[in-house]
Amino acid sequence: MARIRKKSVVPVYTVAAIWILWATCMPMYKISHFVWVAIWSFLVYKVSGFFWRGKWVEVADPEPVFESTGNIELDDLIQQGNSAIKEMRQLNVRIHDKKISNQINQLEKLSDSIFSHVRKNPGKISQIRKFMSYYLPTTLKLLNTYAELAEQSVRGQNITATMNKIESMMDTIVVAFEKQLDSLFGAEALDISTDITVLENMLHREGLTSEQSSSDIKQFMK
Repeated sequence: MARIRKKSVVPVYTVAAIWILWATCMPMYKISHFVWVAIWSFLVYKVSGFFWRGKWVEVADPEPVFESTGNIELDDLIQQGNSAIKEMRQLNVRIHDKKISNQINQLEKLSDSIFSHVRKNPGKISQIRKFMSYYLPTTLKLLNTYAELAEQSVRGQNITATMNKIESMMDTIVVAFEKQLDSLFGAEALDISTDITVLENMLHREGLTSEQSSSDIKQFMK
């Protein structure tokens, strides 16, 4: 969700009133007359705009534009991901609990990062199959249930207990999404670890370890 300021219509109506009053009470047959009314209109618009600034409203983020990758399986996954993110945004509008809302924002960002990474690395589709087939849809099911229960005017023992269970589960779900994203970078982490080990060995063999002067290390890295 994004917050934008919706401008007030009062300044516009005020300017319209100025023109009507001026045309009714003042002469309007010279260019100078129009210049003066334009100046007054500008000043009144600025002053009224200062006092009636409008209000902040929340609007849904624009839906992502889908572009085919040419990979049918990847395209299907991306479309499912876009649909899930859209549903999260809709649920966030319905759910007014601040903590749950913040957690949904986290899940949305994590999901977007997961799908963006897989889009760039199609070979990792297999790593998120369980995420797509169970974790994500189950999370959406829980959030839909929570939203429905929260909208009930009367909350009995069953409704309250179910909402409490879902609330207590949300921290675990956020951590699970974080771990899913982190696991996608396992290969990169291994590559970097290998590079660091090789670099350390080379530095040691060349005698450019911490015992050597910093100038020698800088020279080596040039």
